[in-house]
Amino acid sequence: MKKRFSLPHVYTLAFILIILFAVLTWIIPSGSFERETLQTAAGEREVAVSGTYQTVDKVDEDGNSIKQGVMDVMMAPTKGIQAAADVVAFILLLGGTFQILAKTNAMNAGIKKLIVKLKGKEALIIPILMLLLGLGGSTYGMSEEVLPFYIMLMPIMFAMGYDSMTTFLVCFLAPQVGYAASTTNPFNVLIAQGVAGIKGNPQLGFRFVQWAIMMAITIMFTVWYSNRVKKDPKKSITYKDDVDKKQAFLEEQGSDESFSLRQKLVLAVFAAGMGSIVYGLLKYGWYMDEISAVFLIMGILMGIVGGLGEKQIAEEFVIGVKDIAFAAVVVGVCRGILVIAENGMIIDSILNGLSSALKNVSSSAFTSIMYVVQSILTFLVPSSSGLASLTIPVMAPLCDLQGVNPEASVTVLQYANQLTNMISPTAGMTVAGLAVCKISFGQWWKTIWKFFLVVTVIALIFCAISARL
Repeated sequence: MKKRFSLPHVYTLAFILIILFAVLTWIIPSGSFERETLQTAAGEREVAVSGTYQTVDKVDEDGNSIKQGVMDVMMAPTKGIQAAADVVAFILLLGGTFQILAKTNAMNAGIKKLIVKLKGKEALIIPILMLLLGLGGSTYGMSEEVLPFYIMLMPIMFAMGYDSMTTFLVCFLAPQVGYAASTTNPFNVLIAQGVAGIKGNPQLGFRFVQWAIMMAITIMFTVWYSNRVKKDPKKSITYKDDVDKKQAFLEEQGSDESFSLRQKLVLAVFAAGMGSIVYGLLKYGWYMDEISAVFLIMGILMGIVGGLGEKQIAEEFVIGVKDIAFAAVVVGVCRGILVIAENGMIIDSILNGLSSALKNVSSSAFTSIMYVVQSILTFLVPSSSGLASLTIPVMAPLCDLQGVNPEASVTVLQYANQLTNMISPTAGMTVAGLAVCKISFGQWWKTIWKFFLVVTVIALIFCAISARL
């Protein structure tokens, strides 16, 4: 029996890259750019000055070799976590805050109440629900939270004459595209900007425009597909499979839960908190510390108005930190790769080589090349925060050297990562959602490929615009 091929664990992959870059410090010449602090479109940043690169000897000021050895490799994860302490702390705090929100069940109860109210109003239920899920993906990174909605929505969609693929399109595409067209999503945009040293989310207005366009296209595609299936059920790619699914999902459908006053207050606190973050980003150029503080306040207040006791709030916070620790440590370990490259003084050498190779490339071609690279890496590192910590330290300064807005590196990351995850068999939430809806990857790819090409082209246009703003 042949052994199935599988990708290495992300920690293993990161450690392999640490070793690889340590080896490269013995091969690639060391060098550095002169740097200066400039007021750029992405805020005040320290940038490399193009044309100032010079090679240096592979020794430090004390005459010690800067070639990275075994002990340097073993210390790299620790040093990486220390170097990315602000981002790691931000992720851990987010995990605790969102676990408190999840414990109140306010988000699920609110959306479920909306579904019940819209039942029978086929023309409204799909676009309204997709707008809310897309807004959740764009603002706070809604992803795993949608899993219960597959089971909840499936019987309703069947009753209205739709198929299981319609359910998947509504529950998966909306938050996925919203996540890709992120505005204040802390798990890709804010973390990537933090790694790049970009303050205040300078393209936030443009991000809202992108979200509106992407969601309009996504909703139109889903409504077109659902109406086509409703008119002729045999056109459904899951027509034969849905015969058994209808019975199974009707048996699994549970009773409606109430939407309490406390849960309404929780959502009010959440909305006020997200609104204050947007205001702070636009008005005061908030950075990681200020945004973290608002999320912490949101978590405490949501716990209090949600009826959780002091101990329960603390315990749920700990659970959230534990659940998100994997992503936080991934960020730190990936930063260890940069630590090795910086200590061996090869990061500027790599940047110089890339910049020279791309010297005569237009900004739109440059962002397209970045997009392809990020898409390929997404198959290896599906996590948006992990990919940001791995690639943005190179992509953002490369943008500076190419004379384009470093915000483009963030825009490229968010689209390349999430749109690739939409079709990737290594993306956990894609695999999980298809499994719940009992849809094969072949059925999914056949349904989505044209839509995928359209949104990818639009994403590339947005990336090119982002580079010039």
